[in-house]
Amino acid sequence: MSHKKVALITGGSGGLGKMAAVVLSQDQWALMVNCRRRRKEVDEWAEQLARQGTEIGISVGDLRRRETARQVVSETIKRYGRIDALIHAVGPFIRERKWFVEHTPAEIEEMVEGNLLSAMWMAHSVIPVMRRQKWGRILFFGFGRAMEAPAWPDRSVYAAAKTGLVSFAKTLAVEEAPFGITVNMICPGDIVKERKEMRIDEVKAMDDGETPRGRPGSGEDVTRLIQFLLEDKSDFVTGNILQVTGGLDVIHPTSKREA
Repeated sequence: MSHKKVALITGGSGGLGKMAAVVLSQDQWALMVNCRRRRKEVDEWAEQLARQGTEIGISVGDLRRRETARQVVSETIKRYGRIDALIHAVGPFIRERKWFVEHTPAEIEEMVEGNLLSAMWMAHSVIPVMRRQKWGRILFFGFGRAMEAPAWPDRSVYAAAKTGLVSFAKTLAVEEAPFGITVNMICPGDIVKERKEMRIDEVKAMDDGETPRGRPGSGEDVTRLIQFLLEDKSDFVTGNILQVTGGLDVIHPTSKREA
């Protein structure tokens, strides 16, 4: 059993999930990190955090399946006895621009199950734990302007799943507020590839002509907001869709796919 607060981080094999784990380890959180597949790289950075004194466990499984969600929560409770925060960073995305009719059925299922259904299974499994504790923090991830349910040409399936998650997050926030549980969604801008695991100091000198702020975003831009939302005194901040975009609008009004 842990005397520290415990964060269950899904989609933690890299990117924003990994960055959240690194930052929360510095804040003295105990961690359970889920990844879809076991990778040597995950073991390496997890072992590094453990050597620095972080309590950390790795759970492997595909959260598109409700049985896996229950298993991950059960493993976390068995190890730590509690779950204080769910940081759900699962979010498959297809970089290639595609019209809806060009998506395969498998791609449609991957986008909807990975971005929406996995969040529902995890919330369904973790909320009873948080209710017993009378305290909890749930964080989902979206995209800039997701709260508007905008048309996003070339990103139809991903956008549909994430905008569905917006309504789900807002509903959960209302239902769970009496139990001391907050639910919020963080919507990063175009923070991609290695920048998801970078610090602000590493990107502030980089030029980004597309982002109004003038520099690209970093993983630290996102984790600073995560840290705030997990605080005890952030209990009045719930049901919000919070953008971390540097002023960038990632939505294009027409298709950019080359015909």
